[in-house]
Formats: sequence, structure tokens, C-alpha cells
Amino acid sequence: MQVLDTGNTAARTRLGIPQKYGSCHTAQIGGYAIEGHVPASDIQRLLREAPQAIGLAAPGMPVGSPGMDGPAYGGRKDAYDVLLIGKNGSSTVYQSHL
Repeated sequence: MQVLDTGNTAARTRLGIPQKYGSCHTAQIGGYAIEGHVPASDIQRLLREAPQAIGLAAPGMPVGSPGMDGPAYGGRKDAYDVLLIGKNGSSTVYQSHL
């Protein structure tokens, strides 16, 4: 089997998001990069607090996150963390979701 990961690699690279935080969607708002299914409330908080950071990431595609919460999942919600990606590429938990 061969896997080709061509998705958002160029956008992540351009925005400074390390590939290990990758997901299926990449965006930019207010000078910050947003990677994956990050809740709007976390983005609003990021814009209010304005930390020195690259942005936020919800790596993978956690079930129960925005866009991954439809009827096909039968109400299932997995716990996941939204990470704040520092300017040096490190991360800290910004918000935990249950």
C-alpha cells in the first residue's frame, strides 16, 4: 500500500504549522494559523487573548469536534485537546474538550 499525503502540506508549511499537528483543514485568521476542527469558541478566545503564537491545532479528526459531530457518529464524542502552537513549534494544551 502506498500513502500520498499531499493535502494541506503546502499551506501548513507556509503558515509555520509543524506537520505533526496536521489535520484536514488549514485556515488563517487575525494573523494566526488554525489547523483542523478547532471550535469557534477557542478561535474567539485566541483572538481576544492574542498570545505570541503560530496558532491553534486540533490534530487528527476527533469525533465530536465541529464538523465531526453529525448523526453518522451516533452522538459519540471523544475527548480531545486543542493545542496552542508556539513560535518555536512546541505546543501546550490550550483547551480540553470532553
